[in-house]
Formats: sequence, C-alpha cells, structure tokens
Amino acid sequence: MVAAMTSVNPKVTFIVPCYKLAHLLGECVSSILSQTYTDLEVLIMDDCSPDNTPEVARSFHDPRVRHVRNEPNLKHLRNYNKGIGLARGEYIWLISADDRLRVPHALARYMDVMVSHPRVGFAFCPGMGLRDGRETELVKWAVLDCADTIFDGRKLLHRLIESNCVLAPSGLVRRECYEKLGDFPLDLPFAGDWYLWCLFALHYDVAYLSEPMVNYREHGQSMTDQLIAENVVLLAKDDLAVRWRLKHKIDAIGDSSLARHCIDHIVEYYTRSLSSKRWRGARFRMSLAEFSQSLQENVPQAVLREEIRARVLRGVGSELYWDPDFAPDLELYRLAIAHSPRNLKLRVKYLMLRAGAPGLAAMRAASMCRAALRRVLARGQTT
Repeated sequence: MVAAMTSVNPKVTFIVPCYKLAHLLGECVSSILSQTYTDLEVLIMDDCSPDNTPEVARSFHDPRVRHVRNEPNLKHLRNYNKGIGLARGEYIWLISADDRLRVPHALARYMDVMVSHPRVGFAFCPGMGLRDGRETELVKWAVLDCADTIFDGRKLLHRLIESNCVLAPSGLVRRECYEKLGDFPLDLPFAGDWYLWCLFALHYDVAYLSEPMVNYREHGQSMTDQLIAENVVLLAKDDLAVRWRLKHKIDAIGDSSLARHCIDHIVEYYTRSLSSKRWRGARFRMSLAEFSQSLQENVPQAVLREEIRARVLRGVGSELYWDPDFAPDLELYRLAIAHSPRNLKLRVKYLMLRAGAPGLAAMRAASMCRAALRRVLARGQTT
C-alpha cells in the first residue's frame, strides 16, 4: 500500500524500517526532509506495525514520502530487502525509525564525497547517542579517524574483520553495491549489516566522514537488544559465520594476506567461545563438539583444519574463565596439553584445576597478583 507519490528519479532513497516505533518515526523522517540536499525519497517500510505507524506516515504532506505497509509482517531483514528493491535512488541510506540525522547538511556532505569519488562504494560517519530525547555521548566504537578519509577498501577490511565499526544508521551505499554483491542475507539476523560492510569494502573504496552526523537511539526496543534477548546463541554464531563467509570470498579473489588475517580472528573467536561463559553480556559457550563440527563444515583442507584446531587449543589455556563446572575446562586443558606437550604453564594449571576448589583459589590468587604487579609496573612507566 502506497500512501503518497514521489519524484520519478530521486538521487537518494532513504529506507526507514518501522515496527512498533510510530512514536519516534516523526523525528526520523523530519530529520531527512529537512536536509539541504533535497533530491531524495523516503520509503517508510511499515512491517505490519500494530501501532499508529500508518497515521504518522500520512501526516507528512510531502510527495517525497511513500508509506509501504507489509501484510503480513516480513521481519527486519526481508523488510530491508523489500525496501532496497523498491528504491529508485542511485544511492540508498537505510536508517531505522528510532534513529535520526542530527544536522541538516549531512546528506549534502555525503553526496559531495560520493560524486567526487566514483570508486567509493559506501560512506559512513560516527554518531552521538540519544536517550530520552537528549544526546548522551559519542559512539566511540564507530570513530576511526579525526579527519575525513577515503579508505582503500581492503585496508579498511582488515579493521572490519576484527569487529564492526560502521554505525548502521550512518551508512549511505551506492546502489550498484547491492545490485552486484547482494542484499541482506536472511540467515544472519544480527550481523547482516556487518557482513555487507565487509563485502562492499572487499570490492570498493570506503569514505569516512569524521563529523558525527547521526543520532543512535539508546533504548530497550533496539534491534540489537531484542535479538540478543531472543536467541543469543544464534547471534554469537553470526559473528563466526560472517568471518567464514568473508574468508571464502577472500579466497576467491586470491588475497592471501587478507585471508590469513581472517583466519587469525577466526582462531581468536573460537578460543574466546570455548573459554568464555558470556557473549555481549549474555550467557554463551561453545562446546567441543560444536567446535569440531564448525571446523568440519568450514574447512575442507585437513591441514588447515588441524592448524586451526591446534592454535585454538593452545590459546584456550590462557583464556579460560572458571565456573563451578570443572569438567569442560579439564577436557579443554587435556586437549591443549596434547597439542602443546612442552607447555609447562598449561600442565601446572591443569594440575591445579584437578585439585578442585583449593587449586582454583590458588589460580585466582596468582592471577590477581599478576594483575596487581602489572598495574604497579604501568604506574612506574608513567612517572
């Protein structure tokens, strides 16, 4: 259902997915319509929202705004992809109804960069947090530089493989990126945007604008919080799936250095997942059986598979976070020792863990002493 008409060939399409966010939709759309660069359309992608989203959408008496209501609910990724398919612009900016642009010149600055640099596939910027209608602080994990920068995509990909540093509501994408490389993969409910940023960076340069020009809403209804609450195990596995998919894409273009970097972070992920009891504040721990199955599914080469297994098990000994259930930890240490038989530290830790509570207490005390010593040495170096 379309509630308003727009210009025939707008330069930029803003896709605004909305579900139970009618109370915030007005701020988002108004921030777009007030941009000094006006050659745009706004697609309000109403995912069968049970609130008054249609009423809010009809309140914009602007031919650049279209209201598209899904019947039935498509869920967020299919809704995004439907919006991409309906977009008429040469450039696409996907921004959730709970976020907003914070300055009227944002789009103009983006377009200057995109037009001047045809090799740039997407542009992004940092953002300011927004809570209860007030700005909080700079979203620090999305700050890459103190100046505007055009990144060689593959150099930026080295950073992106470590973790996502692109604030989702700040990304303006050249339409051809979606047409040539694909839209949101439906089996990555949490990490789909991160995967696309990485994939686009593999094939295009990337523009970074240092001015924070978006507001990122902080509230309990955020997509991230909802997905973590629904299935943290699935989302934790998304982190791994992104890196494996990228590894296969990188292998296809023959960049051995980037492929090795990807493997390094896959090893780090496995090590942390086998050792830790928490992921992004929620409970998650990969089992040995899941680890073996994941390797089998993703690594057809036996030599590489065993190399990864050995590296992970060697790393587990220094990463384990203890809990009252010693059995999995003992098994991990046993396997780690088998792959590193000359590692005295692993053997000592294994013996102390087998001693039960007294051994665990001794390990914790030793760890605290080492941490205290590092702090003392650090203070000495700064004086």
